[in-house]
Amino acid sequence: MSANASPNLHRRILVGLVIGVVLGLACNWLAQTPVVDGVASSRDANADGIDDRLEWVATNIADSVGQVFLRLMFMVVVPLVFSALSLAVVNLGDVQRLGRIGLRTLAFTGMLSVTAVVIGIGLVNVLRPGHSLTKEKQTTLREKFGSGAEDKLDKATATTLANAKKAKSLRDTLLDIIPKNPLQEMVGAIDGSSPGNGMLAVMFFSLAFGMAINAAPEACATLVGWLEGLYAASMVVIGFAMRLAPYGAGCLVFSLTARLGFDILTTLFWFVLTVLLGLTLHQTVVYSIVIRLFGGMSPRSFFRAVTEAMLTAFGTSSSNASLPTALRVAQDELKLPREVSNFVLTVGATGNQNGTALYEGVVVLFLAQLFGVELNLPQQITVVLMSVLAGVGTAGVPGGSLPLIVVLLQSVGVPGSGIGVILGVDRLLDMCRTVLNVTGDLVVATCVARGEKPEAIQPPEALS
Repeated sequence: MSANASPNLHRRILVGLVIGVVLGLACNWLAQTPVVDGVASSRDANADGIDDRLEWVATNIADSVGQVFLRLMFMVVVPLVFSALSLAVVNLGDVQRLGRIGLRTLAFTGMLSVTAVVIGIGLVNVLRPGHSLTKEKQTTLREKFGSGAEDKLDKATATTLANAKKAKSLRDTLLDIIPKNPLQEMVGAIDGSSPGNGMLAVMFFSLAFGMAINAAPEACATLVGWLEGLYAASMVVIGFAMRLAPYGAGCLVFSLTARLGFDILTTLFWFVLTVLLGLTLHQTVVYSIVIRLFGGMSPRSFFRAVTEAMLTAFGTSSSNASLPTALRVAQDELKLPREVSNFVLTVGATGNQNGTALYEGVVVLFLAQLFGVELNLPQQITVVLMSVLAGVGTAGVPGGSLPLIVVLLQSVGVPGSGIGVILGVDRLLDMCRTVLNVTGDLVVATCVARGEKPEAIQPPEALS
């Protein structure tokens, strides 16, 4: 976003989210029709007992307004990532400095991701949310989601399982980071249709492109100007999109709560509580400690400065869609050097998924408890490591972690189709873990920037 950004934008987004939640819950309550034996008692209601007129409003009005906002954001993600990351490498100059920043980014990312998963798995072992079901209900679950039950699954679960079956081997995943055709990777980076590693491949190409420009600076002077123009134009489009943010985010939340109502807050209560508690602990305790020790900032000042990015992350459920706002916050609010924040945040949008890693660990252990599969300590350590690695490869879009969770489930002997148990509440938790992902990117950017150029970071009340 450009200088035209409203200083009160984060408050307007928050108001939009609150209005969306309240109106959605109210409409859901008013439009409910009793469901008897799986059939709504009113002809104007769907199988869930929601009035068809409310479903029409949610689909054709609220979803449409929300999608306009999301598509404006997604529209410039690829050109923004390409130009920002290439320019970051150009501005960093020597390869030695690039390597130093890359190693620091990797170190903070690894530390925060491991801590996140350990917190999540620790809470599952303490609260044991999967043991709240009786033996009879566990048996029912196994019959519905166990082996041979694929033909009974709903469309969402079946789609997730189909995507999980396409998972590549570790060798292919690593090789696909280097793109055969960068343009083809760019085309499919957002919707997951790219033949290689999508956004990671685009990032690799951008890094290589920036390093090549550094090798021939005089011949590439015009190309650098073109990249700067592409970056500036992308930020202007983001400025237009962010004017719709309060309405778009509010409509997306309205659509969710209008369809699911209070069920989204009560279904699988202990599971939701465990995830939210883990996310909250990591956000408020771990990030606060890290930002004070390594970022040289007061946690209160930091969280106040990044509020807009956090609200955008919650409303969009997408690290990619939140990237433009995070870049603007890093430069305008945190006052980080542009070349450092561009590098760390664009890489972090795909590579630093603390919230996703925590969520994946909790889901695997929760469903293992639910299906009566006891995991010993070595198996739980395996889940920690696999969750951290899976978090790095997760697409920064809504629901991007689900196929990888299925792979994790199957690796510890839990039916992959069991993912259907948590799909009803996944969207709400997706919104929450995206906040942790985006905040984590900004934490890492602040810490890396301070270690690289301490004198350049002087936001208001920054030093404790």
